[in-house]
Order: sequence, then C-alpha cells, then structure tokens
Amino acid sequence: MTQPTPSPARADAGPAILMEDARREFGDVVAVERMDLTVQPGTILGVIGPSGAGKTTTIRMLTGGIGPTSGRVRVLGEEPLRFSRRVRNRIGYMPQQFALYPDLTARENVDLVASLYGMLAARRWRRTREVLELMQLWDAQTRRASDLSGGMQRRLELACTLVHDPQLLFLDEPTSGLDPVLRSMVWEELRRLRGDGRTLLVTTQHVTEAEECDEVALIANGRLVARSSPDGLRRLAVGGELVEVETEHVFDGGPLGDLPMVRSVDQLGGRRLRITVDDAGTALPDVVEAVRARGGQVASAREERLGFDEIFALLVARDLEAGDKAPAVAAASSR
Repeated sequence: MTQPTPSPARADAGPAILMEDARREFGDVVAVERMDLTVQPGTILGVIGPSGAGKTTTIRMLTGGIGPTSGRVRVLGEEPLRFSRRVRNRIGYMPQQFALYPDLTARENVDLVASLYGMLAARRWRRTREVLELMQLWDAQTRRASDLSGGMQRRLELACTLVHDPQLLFLDEPTSGLDPVLRSMVWEELRRLRGDGRTLLVTTQHVTEAEECDEVALIANGRLVARSSPDGLRRLAVGGELVEVETEHVFDGGPLGDLPMVRSVDQLGGRRLRITVDDAGTALPDVVEAVRARGGQVASAREERLGFDEIFALLVARDLEAGDKAPAVAAASSR
C-alpha cells in the first residue's frame, strides 16, 4: 500500500532533532563529545567543519547507523536505534560515500528507492522524473550509475534521497564534487524544501555555504565549537561588527577606543584601521566624524564582513585556546 506523503511538521510539534551530552567513542578515540544540539522543524542547520571533525559520526548517530556511547539522542521524538517504520519513512538520508547500485541505470536507481517506500507505479514514475529533471539527469536516465561522472553520481544520490518527499533530511556533503552552478541549484531546492516546512541538516566543507543556512553549527575536534545564525557567528567571532577606515595620511587610531560605541581598535597599518563596534550601520558616521575631529582625513570607510573561512578560523582558534577552561559551546543570538 502506498505510504501517504507526510505533511510538514507544525512549529509546535517539538524539536525535530535533540542531542543531549551525546558522546561517541571508537576505542580510545573520542569522535564526538559533549554534543548538545536542538533543531526545530522547518530549519536548515548547516554543520560545518574540517574533514575528521565529527560531522559524519554525528549524522550516523542521528540516523541510527550507530548509537552514542553516552548521552541522549532523539529524532522526530524517537531513539534512532529504535526507529519505527512510520518515522523512518519520514526521513531522507544522503550518505557521504557512494551508495548507488552501479549496474542499474539512473532511472532504475531512483525507481527502486521509491518502490522501497511503497510508492505505486504512477506516482513512482512521476516522482522519478521530477527529481531526475531537478538534478538535470533526465537525459542520462538510461546510463548506468557506474558510467556517470562523480558529480552526476552525487546528483543521482540526492535525487534518490528526495524521491519519497521526506519531512526530515540528513545530507552529508550533498554538494561535494559539484560545480558552483549546480551547487547553487541544489541549495535553491533545499531552500524550497525548507519553505514547505521540511527540516534539513546539511554537512559541508564549503564554508561559503554557511550563508545558505538558517543556523550554522561549527564542529572541530569532535566538539560543537559554536552555533548561531550566519550573522550571529560573525558577531561571536569578532565581538561585534566591523568598520574599516582608511585615512589619507598616517593616523593613530588608539584614542578611538574611548568612544562609547567602540569595543576595540586594530591598527592594520599606518593608514588603515579595523574597528569593532556594537552596530556598524549606526556607528560608521560617528567613527568617521571622530577620525576627522582628531585631525585625520578619511579616504574611505565601510562596514567589513569577514568571510566564513576567517570566522571559523577565529572560533576554532579561540576554542583551542580555551581548552577545558571554557564550555564546549559558544552561542550567539540569532536575532
């Protein structure tokens, strides 16, 4: 019998994902430690970190591939190792490693996955075509999976993940091997799914993809280093917002640190200042006026937004410095 398409989770249905003090060990190696993570329905959470940080181990615990050594894990209200069929049918999982049938064609792979979820022939055909067209694979539908390029195989795996229209998706490096245009298309589809009320947990090593997420969790060395909205992470990394000022001549920016809206001043050169403020939009005119009042001639002044590679480097370095002296997680407001 065909499984009905699940309706999007209501906002008051409780968290889609809950991890409390979760820890996973492999022998003497701690892959994930002290993981506290709550994901509300209708959210894209990006889990970002270097290779070996613990991202895939976290997903395996959430999908029931392995259990935590200690701590509590719940997904859609159930313990992953004891998922009921009802909950499992509401979940889509795209693993990091190649997981297709190489001797089947692209269409046969998607059709097989759809049949495993109980979809009858008419709907199965329609959804198979929809997801293959979405991934720009319809013209390659009769090619065996083993004959597809690495990028095409990744798109085919995503098509298989989406075919049963899941409510909760775990996507482990979904854009790995894709060119920028296809990455953009994939994220457009992920945002559409979020707009329909779906919940997505997406791991990635492409730090620029942090901007695409509602919230970002940064994992390093098995620890949740920071979690917030993209803008919240920027504030957390630098202690506020940044203004960059360049002067016509050498200027000492030290006295600007006494201004009430200024948190710190970095002298990047004789004529260049990076100033941390509470709110760049309101502080910028006051900073410019203060430079002029102290005899400086402003050549340019603008709000500075650090790239996420810099942000993550700052947060990871701060976490390593803190070590056991600070909590494992730093949180910033996403408002």
